Amino acid sequence: MAEWGGAAESDLQAAGAEALLDGRSGVRLRGWHIESSRRPILSSLALQEWEEKLGTSHLPEMVFGESSLYLLHEDSGIKLHFNAFDALKGWKQEPLPPVEVPAADKWKFRSKPFQQVTLDYDYTFTTPYCGSETIEPNTEKAILEDGCCSLCWEDCDEQIDLAALSSKEPILFFDEVVLYEDELADNGVSLLTVKVRVMPSYWFLLLRFWLRVDGVLMRLRDTRVYCAFVSDHKAIPVILRESCWREAPIQSLSAKGFPSDSAAYGDPNLVCQRLPVITRKTQWLKVSRSITEGS
Repeated sequence: MAEWGGAAESDLQAAGAEALLDGRSGVRLRGWHIESSRRPILSSLALQEWEEKLGTSHLPEMVFGESSLYLLHEDSGIKLHFNAFDALKGWKQEPLPPVEVPAADKWKFRSKPFQQVTLDYDYTFTTPYCGSETIEPNTEKAILEDGCCSLCWEDCDEQIDLAALSSKEPILFFDEVVLYEDELADNGVSLLTVKVRVMPSYWFLLLRFWLRVDGVLMRLRDTRVYCAFVSDHKAIPVILRESCWREAPIQSLSAKGFPSDSAAYGDPNLVCQRLPVITRKTQWLKVSRSITEGS
């Protein structure tokens, strides 16, 4: 069940927000429909179908394939959504080599214990996924039409307003959704989650891929997305996205005086500042209109 962050009905009313009904987790506010869904892990049959679609015989131990988060701007039809399938498509498309680790032989026999299997895939399920975006054509109020407009992320100099994120506002909605998880044969963790927080003046989310291969490597890929509400609900929203990738071998951290024991690296929030930045960029979501004949 979603966590409502202590938001009282009076806070929702004061912000002009309303909670979703019929057991759904989410809120409607300032022209936005924000909804999260948590479901059990996929069944064996569903996993087989995913393997066929993705062209792989390897998937994380726990795939929450029907869990998701989406944010729909009803007046424009702009929709951001976060799901495991698209994230695993990103994993398949990023040709990372397997992390060399003494315990890697355990992975070779996990899916086919009676056959010799070559470890020729990224068993960490590292993904470059930053979310999915589309223009929802069935939104009754949509002023953009799918087909005549397209969405793309464009680099920009503008930054996410950190002061706004620390403002003393009531939390109207909060949730954390796990998309997939793997314990790497008890040798670490690979975890993809998305958190969302809705305040009276903005919404903010964090999509995080966290990897710890015990004694070998730590990798953190964070995507933060921010949108401040405006008085004109029909205006195209300004959505900022910051992507920051960090990683380091355990050996290099140990050489800097940090612990080499994996138990010291259980919380990515504490580990974050110890990992060097590999890449960082900020983008805004741009709407491009197609030019049709006769226009």
